[in-house]
Amino acid sequence: MAAGEQRIDKWLYFARVVKSRSLAQKLALSGAVRVNREKVQHSARIVRPGDVLTIRLDHAVRVLQVMSPGVRRGPASEAALLYADLSAPLPDLAPAVDDEPENSLSA
Repeated sequence: MAAGEQRIDKWLYFARVVKSRSLAQKLALSGAVRVNREKVQHSARIVRPGDVLTIRLDHAVRVLQVMSPGVRRGPASEAALLYADLSAPLPDLAPAVDDEPENSLSA
């Protein structure tokens, strides 16, 4: 493997997308991961910096651009350096606030 390349299962684990390497392998094989729009068919698929991963997880889709390969599974702050999150922002689920009360007595 050339410098800067890594198996997708290891990268998903080091980037803290999943909790274990075996879960990363299962995710890759389940068809829920795409690399540059191509469905991943093997957990040994190689990813490189610049690759865009589309990952379907728990009723959400994450789009991550690989920035660098991982060396270890470190804290979340270290894992965040491995990717750029290109996912659409989640909608704000806070209730809207009205300026006027519903039962206004003004005439």
